[in-house]
Amino acid sequence: MRWMRNVLVGAALAGLALPAAQARTVKVGVVLAFSGVNAEWSEQIMRGAELYLKQHPDSVGNNKIELIKRDSKNPSGTVARTEVQELITREKVDIVAGFAFSPDAIASAPLATQAKVPMIVMNAGTAWITNLSPYIARTSFSMWDAAYPMGTYAAKTLGCKTAAVGYTDYPPGKDSLEAFTKGFESAGGKVVDAIPMGNPAQVPDFTPFLQRVRDEKPNCLYVFVPAGEHAAALVKTYGELGLRAAGIKLIGPLDIIQDTKLQGMGKAAVGLVVMGHYAADYTNPANEVFVKAWRAAYGANSTPDFMAVGGWDGMAAIAHVVKTLDGKIDGDKAMKALEGWKFASPRGPIMIDPKTRDIVQDEHVEEVVEKGGRLHVNVLETIPQVKDPCKELKVGKCAQ
Repeated sequence: MRWMRNVLVGAALAGLALPAAQARTVKVGVVLAFSGVNAEWSEQIMRGAELYLKQHPDSVGNNKIELIKRDSKNPSGTVARTEVQELITREKVDIVAGFAFSPDAIASAPLATQAKVPMIVMNAGTAWITNLSPYIARTSFSMWDAAYPMGTYAAKTLGCKTAAVGYTDYPPGKDSLEAFTKGFESAGGKVVDAIPMGNPAQVPDFTPFLQRVRDEKPNCLYVFVPAGEHAAALVKTYGELGLRAAGIKLIGPLDIIQDTKLQGMGKAAVGLVVMGHYAADYTNPANEVFVKAWRAAYGANSTPDFMAVGGWDGMAAIAHVVKTLDGKIDGDKAMKALEGWKFASPRGPIMIDPKTRDIVQDEHVEEVVEKGGRLHVNVLETIPQVKDPCKELKVGKCAQ
């Protein structure tokens, strides 16, 4: 009987030596503007994030992610800061993410630093946001990623000697103005006017702004306005006032041809040239899988846009951290895990810059064309693996 007892004891000890891995639940607070004029943005980001988890259930190892949503409501930054504070202190979240608007990310950055909580920016594009806290990483874009090379392209390839700039008057708009101007004038062009065009909280009447441009007759009109209703209204006004017939090219970042609004823009959008990092028309394998999964989940007539991809890639980054740390989230270790992280995104290959914690991605010159009665995005040229030019050139707050 002694041998049997020894076998049983040995088996018990073996069981103790090889315990089952403990599953952990990682809390992720998601702060987005689920109400207000740009609520559609947040729906796209949230759907992208949730779809990633649905399509990649094993991406977090033996752990789970619990998403706790909070509504930042408007782009003031005040509500977002309050929600982030409560998520950190009351909900004890391990990570915060989302941030549709730059003011929301800017206001929340000190809280991430104070609590040492990783903060994943899935949309807000003001270049110097990642400089505000060592705990911020971004999976969306910097305004400079598109605006600076668009300036160079407009002067050198589109033949624009003069340009007017119209921009929504808040941090991303001012960032886009500065970036385009620097790229355009460095390449030999001249910006003849810079026109603030309202705020992101409501869609203005663009008629007086664009009539002013028509009277000035620049070769190009570079515009940054928030995607969505702002962009749709602007393109419509551009068509109604006959700026193309007057010889004024409309150019800008991808915001002005957001996939979800493109078909409603009609003939006025044909010929628009933008600089961007994503369109649902991209034919790379990762995007074909992404778009197919999106339409299966959200409807055959629905389409993802660049904000959806920001959410998808943001959740992929979070899943990478969770799996790497086996669910035991430490702020410093999490940011270390994101240094140099690479991912095959629907937009193409991306990386988190180990120095700036900002995204590195391909930028594409895109033209809107009409095929078979529908509008499509045609890629004319690709600029590979663009690092945020604002930080590369050490401009203003990007140098701090």
